[in-house]
Amino acid sequence: VVYKESVGTGTPTPITPEMERVKRNQEICSSVLYKENIGKATPTPVTPEMERVKRNQEIISSVLYKENVGKVTPTPITPEMERVKRNQEIISSVLYKENLGRATPTPLTPEMERVKRNQEHISSVVYKEGLGKATPTPVTPEMERVKRNQEHISSVLYKEHLAKGTPTPMTPEMERAKRNQENISSVLYSDSFRKQVQGKAAYILDTPEMRRVRETQKNISTVKYHEEFEKSKGSFTPVVTDPITERVKKNMQDFSDISYRGIQRRVVEMERKRVDQDQETLTG
Repeated sequence: VVYKESVGTGTPTPITPEMERVKRNQEICSSVLYKENIGKATPTPVTPEMERVKRNQEIISSVLYKENVGKVTPTPITPEMERVKRNQEIISSVLYKENLGRATPTPLTPEMERVKRNQEHISSVVYKEGLGKATPTPVTPEMERVKRNQEHISSVLYKEHLAKGTPTPMTPEMERAKRNQENISSVLYSDSFRKQVQGKAAYILDTPEMRRVRETQKNISTVKYHEEFEKSKGSFTPVVTDPITERVKKNMQDFSDISYRGIQRRVVEMERKRVDQDQETLTG
C-alpha cells in the first residue's frame, strides 16, 4: 500500500512490435541462462518401490481431499435445471463454432481410405489382444424378443421426431445434374487414384493375428479346392460335334501328319527337281 501511494501518475505507452521483440528476446535469454546454470544430473530408473510410493501418495492425497470436503445436501435435478443445462450446452456449442476460423477442405483420397482401414484393423487386433477371457452366454428366446422390442421402440421414436417434408418431383434437370455430379466424382477419383495410388505398393502391418487369418484362409481354400477336385474327378463335359468342328479337327490332323512324316520336305524337294528338269528341257 505504501509503495503504491508513493507511485505517481504515469503516462501509458502502447505496446509496439519492437517492445514485443525485446520481451521475447529477454524470455529466450532467461531460458538459456537457466539451462546453463543447471548442472549434470544422473538419471535414476523408475523402480517398483518408487511406483508403489507414488501410488500411495496419490491414494493419500485422494483420501485427504475427501476428508476436507464437508457434508452437502443433495438437490434433485428439476426440469428447470435440465433446461438451463441444455441451454448452456447449446450456447457453448455456438460460441465454439464462432471462434473457429475458415478451414480448407481436403478430399478423401483412396490412400487416406487405405490408411484408415489399416488403422481400424490394427486397433481391432490390439483390442482383441487386450481382452481377457470371457464366459459366453447363449442367446435365449427372451433375449431375442427384448432385442426386437428395442429395435421397434427405437424405430418408432425416430419416426416420431421426424418432421413432415414436402416431396419434390424428380425433374429432367435434376436427373442431368445428378449424372453430371457422378461423372465429376468419377473423374476426380480416377485422377487422385492415378496420382497417389497407381504404381505404388500398399504397406500393411504384418501382425500375428493377420498371419493367423491368412494361414486359415489358405487352409480353407485348399480344402475347398480338393473337395471340388474330388467331385469333378472322373466326369467330363460333352461337346456338340458340328461340321465346322469336324473340318477343323481334320485339318489339324493333316497338318500334324505332314509335320511328323516329313511330307512337306519331300514336296519341296520334288518341286525343286521339277523346276530343274523344266530348265534342262528349255536349254536342251
